[in-house]
Amino acid sequence: MTLNDYFTSTQGIGILSTADRQGNVTSAIYARPTVMVDGSVVFLMRERLTYQNICANPHATYLFIESGGGYQGTRLYLHKVAEIDDPQLARQMTRTSLTPEQDQEKGPKHLIRFNVDKSLALIGAQERRFSN
Repeated sequence: MTLNDYFTSTQGIGILSTADRQGNVTSAIYARPTVMVDGSVVFLMRERLTYQNICANPHATYLFIESGGGYQGTRLYLHKVAEIDDPQLARQMTRTSLTPEQDQEKGPKHLIRFNVDKSLALIGAQERRFSN
């Protein structure tokens, strides 16, 4: 199974954790990432604490808890490789419940691309392997 197949077919809740230069950690609920052809993942970020942290420290962890009870899911260990400029992708990743005015009021958006360094099961140290 590819990472794209996993996120396309699996419902759940995601939490992205980042830290600033001093190691102060924050976590925030984030939608499933967009998976690129090369296996990297892209998150849409507003100019808030998570974005500030990732600009200062390129490492992050994304914890995805699958719906349906039990403790199933995955942990992705990430590092930022680029901030990309793709207005069409940004539009696709923006919540459709927002009007253009509401979207603009929320402030600028940034597309941050991460490489996946490691993928583990939600519980334990078992590595999860996703094909490209």
